[in-house]
Amino acid sequence: MRIGGLASGIDTESMIKDLMNAERIPLDKMHQDRTKLEWKRDAFRDVNKLLGNFDQNMILNMKLSDTFNTKIISSTQEDAVRATGNAGANSGTYRINVEQLASSAINVGAKEVQFDTEKTLSEQGITGSITFKTYGKDSSYGDNGVKEHKYEIRGGDKLSDVVKRINDDVDSPVRMTYDENSNKVIIEATRTGVYNPNGKEIEFDDSEGSFFSQLGLSQDPVEVEDGVMRGGEQGAQNAIFTYNGAYEVETQDNHYQLNGVTFQFLNETDGEATLNVTNDIDHTVEKITEFVEAYNEIVDKITESQREQVFRDFPPLTDEQKSDMSEREIELWEEKAKSGMLRGESFLSSGLSSMRQSWYGTVKNDGAFTSLTEIGIETSADYMDGGKLVINEAELREALAADPESVQRLFSNNVEGEGRGLINRLEDSVENTIGQINQRAGKATSVSLDGYALGKRMEEINSRIENFERRLENVESRYWRQFSEMERAISMMNQQSDMLMSNFAPGLAQ
Repeated sequence: MRIGGLASGIDTESMIKDLMNAERIPLDKMHQDRTKLEWKRDAFRDVNKLLGNFDQNMILNMKLSDTFNTKIISSTQEDAVRATGNAGANSGTYRINVEQLASSAINVGAKEVQFDTEKTLSEQGITGSITFKTYGKDSSYGDNGVKEHKYEIRGGDKLSDVVKRINDDVDSPVRMTYDENSNKVIIEATRTGVYNPNGKEIEFDDSEGSFFSQLGLSQDPVEVEDGVMRGGEQGAQNAIFTYNGAYEVETQDNHYQLNGVTFQFLNETDGEATLNVTNDIDHTVEKITEFVEAYNEIVDKITESQREQVFRDFPPLTDEQKSDMSEREIELWEEKAKSGMLRGESFLSSGLSSMRQSWYGTVKNDGAFTSLTEIGIETSADYMDGGKLVINEAELREALAADPESVQRLFSNNVEGEGRGLINRLEDSVENTIGQINQRAGKATSVSLDGYALGKRMEEINSRIENFERRLENVESRYWRQFSEMERAISMMNQQSDMLMSNFAPGLAQ
């Protein structure tokens, strides 16, 4: 703790504070310079974020076949057969006659069984293991196409535990249900179709005393009363349909794919259902419009950054200056201080010029269109727009209706040379600009300052600030020493004056 002015009566602390404020002026300037660099870095990164999102989303979407070849499929019997088409689906008319739907095998217990669901199976006389077989064609079924499913009945297992174990088995196309309302057990396939043409889809031991017989299940119907047969497996069958009046197909599922079109069978048709497959032009126009709007936003952002006015009389505020201002005053000041932060950055204007140039070239390919203007898209005639794209929707729709594949090839023909698509050329320009900004301002994830140009300048200023702050500490200490010496000298003079006055006082009194 320092106390000054005891001898002189001077407010030493205030004087030193004022002197140090003058000394700190260069330091404030360095802090302002660093703040400007931080603002410039952040402004660059805002542009890069916009470019990055554009590259990863909009440009990517424009390279996908689904953008240009999404299909609309209508059906004259929507309740019986519907369809979806991938990008490679052939447009045209398809006739489908569904004669039979695929169904799942199901086995319902022929008789009621009395189970106490709160007791374990062993308490009710059921122990050992549960085994049944299913059939299939994939590798998990082996060469003979049969798979055995086995579940041990553990001590403490209730019926619900065993049912859950069977139902949770991803390798088993079977589920089991115990209906407490009717006291019946159901076992059924979770897939449609016939996999074992020579017998049952779910084979199990139904001999007397077996697990399944105790559940009331049997492989074949059994007589439960005079002449009444119940139980046994039933229901498994394949779907059967005729395609375009000539091609008869039998399939295990209620869907089938032909020519990139997936037909979904919901019911048997009343004669033939007619399905029309056409390109979804509305979808493509919407995607292209979204892309153009995103591109124009980038043009706006970069063009505005080069036209913003620079207010040199509005440097970044110091902490002391901010303490004397309201939040709104600070906001308005910094709005002007940040204006024109990227003005004059030549690689931004050259990057925008390169992006604009991507649209002007001719794309030499086998398609019907070689330039953007041929499909109703051109750059704005107003030079103040900075090269924004303008869409003539009627011409674009006409081109898409005539030859969507050629429109796609014009945009996204991923080859080198004169046949390179417009989107691919734009992508090259965007990624080049992103790379230059990364060199200048680093990535948002950059931790070290020495990895990019502005960071190195900030690091240099940080070093100068540290050195200057040490110098200020020394200057302040020197001021205190000087004032302390002055106080000591004044104190000595006061003492000498008091001594002289005391010596001459008697003579003065006579």
